[in-house]
Amino acid sequence: MKKIIETNTADGTLALGRELGAAAKPGTVFALTGDLGTGKTVFTKGFAEGLGIAEPVTSPTFTILQTYEGGRLTFWHFDVYRIGDVEEMEEIGYEDAFYGDGVCLVEWAEIVEELLPEDAVRVTIEKDPEKGVDYRKITLQYKDTEEK
Repeated sequence: MKKIIETNTADGTLALGRELGAAAKPGTVFALTGDLGTGKTVFTKGFAEGLGIAEPVTSPTFTILQTYEGGRLTFWHFDVYRIGDVEEMEEIGYEDAFYGDGVCLVEWAEIVEELLPEDAVRVTIEKDPEKGVDYRKITLQYKDTEEK
């Protein structure tokens, strides 16, 4: 299933993140992609708020992984922008986060595509300067589930 949301403010991106965080289920991985400056960290801050996490959320660019345990679910926030090799993810112990009972969000997910679970929720954030400096097109792609 694919859903497209358009926002015209950073608050709109934050609110969508908050909505998805509030609805997140244990064991879900969100694969977040988008160019620099598209609002991935804004989205992630909203996501954390939706989980009930009160502490400040920043992009863990140099530490790669930040873990937050103050919300209704453990939240593992990866920023893999500076990863040189997917083996670094193994050293971090990504499997505990990807297949644990919390929720996981991976910024720059395309870099570790081969490690992502098949059922990861794909979140793509795009800018379109012709539609305004704060315009964002956010595409959510959920794995289609077959009725049995």
